[in-house]
Amino acid sequence: MMIRIFSLTTILIFLVNVSVNSQEKDAKIAFDSEVHDFDKVKEDGGTVSYKFEFTNIGGSPLVINDVKASCGCTTPEYTKQPVMPGKKGYVRVIFNPSNRPGTFNKSIVVRTNGVESVTVLRVKGDVQPRDRTVADRYPTKMGDLRLKSNHLPLVKVKHTTPKIDSLPIINTSDDIMKITFTGVPDYLELKTKPETLKPGEKGWVWAKIYPQKVNDWGFIVDRVRIKVNGNNVNRNRFTLTAKIVEDFSKLTPEERKNAPKVEFENKVYDFGSAKQNTKVAHNFKFKNTGKRDLKIRKIRATCGCTTIEPERTVIPPGESGSFKAIFNTGSRNGNQRKLIYFISNDPENSNVRLTFKGKVTQQ
Repeated sequence: MMIRIFSLTTILIFLVNVSVNSQEKDAKIAFDSEVHDFDKVKEDGGTVSYKFEFTNIGGSPLVINDVKASCGCTTPEYTKQPVMPGKKGYVRVIFNPSNRPGTFNKSIVVRTNGVESVTVLRVKGDVQPRDRTVADRYPTKMGDLRLKSNHLPLVKVKHTTPKIDSLPIINTSDDIMKITFTGVPDYLELKTKPETLKPGEKGWVWAKIYPQKVNDWGFIVDRVRIKVNGNNVNRNRFTLTAKIVEDFSKLTPEERKNAPKVEFENKVYDFGSAKQNTKVAHNFKFKNTGKRDLKIRKIRATCGCTTIEPERTVIPPGESGSFKAIFNTGSRNGNQRKLIYFISNDPENSNVRLTFKGKVTQQ
């Protein structure tokens, strides 16, 4: 019995030695450090870099197969030639702090032919923000008028309540500036505050939307023109967007319990494949499982290639309805995915997203 135990122990020791000797013959990377802290870095101070040095502590040539950083702001360089046993190599990490104020912590994945094939390096630090210029704070330029943006998003607007928002502007000229707007719809009030800007003076584009006057639901876009002292200026288009939504906030628990409820048979239709310059149609079917009339406020597609034909816009409780979506393939090619939004007075699901998809093939 003792002889068997001795023999088994001898075999195990032999196998362990074989494994260890085998690993010693392979390449193995060992970095001097795997983390570097740049500490404080100036945003406008240019790129900073650090060289992570390593040694091949294995018995075969070491090859770096790939080095990838976690973001484009970190650019790695590394030893491209095989590193012989006992010799050194490097991975240099170059970080660009431009337009990246605040703390950062980036990873760099190094893949080799070594025993432990993956090593993760990290660089971190704190980018000190540069002084912001007028152009930084007001990047949109319309002549000598500068704006924070040429787009004012009013975001969600309840259909019963007017909403006000504003956007910063500045007069960079040496003259008094009076700003006016053209092409403004009647449901928008648009002006600047103050109405005239002195040289170097800051102000706001002030907007108020009256949703009761908007004959629409869901996402709306309005584009107006800005004039300075009665004159058109370059790139003077200004965009306002809003999402008109129904106000369900005043419904009582009982009213919500007895509200309309829309349920679709299927929210995704896959037409498979269709040739170019053909039309594909589908009826989206739904049912009002609630206790009040379901009213279709709007059916909106994400592009003009899909037209919608509602069968009816008021669905009594317990009844079903449908609408047709028609997709004109035109000259499109490849996979297509079009979204359709079904907007109704269902307080729990007032904006249902439907998908119309497939593949368009050449004739």
